[in-house]
Amino acid sequence: MTVSSSARVNIVAFIAILTLSAATMLWLFWRFPLMTAIITLGIFLGLSVLARLARWIDVDITDLDPTKQRV
Repeated sequence: MTVSSSARVNIVAFIAILTLSAATMLWLFWRFPLMTAIITLGIFLGLSVLARLARWIDVDITDLDPTKQRV
């Protein structure tokens, strides 16, 4: 199967962004180890809180349908 040039560009861009992100994180961790660790843990904590809130407020779309009556 052939891959189109736009798909190749997307893959290369994705790998470049991941590489740049990893290099930046490694440089920050090398230069400022304690502050980088604290901020990273804070971000992970914030994301986990947001994931729990998303599950808590999740609504089934059929519950919002006014045509269906509950008995």
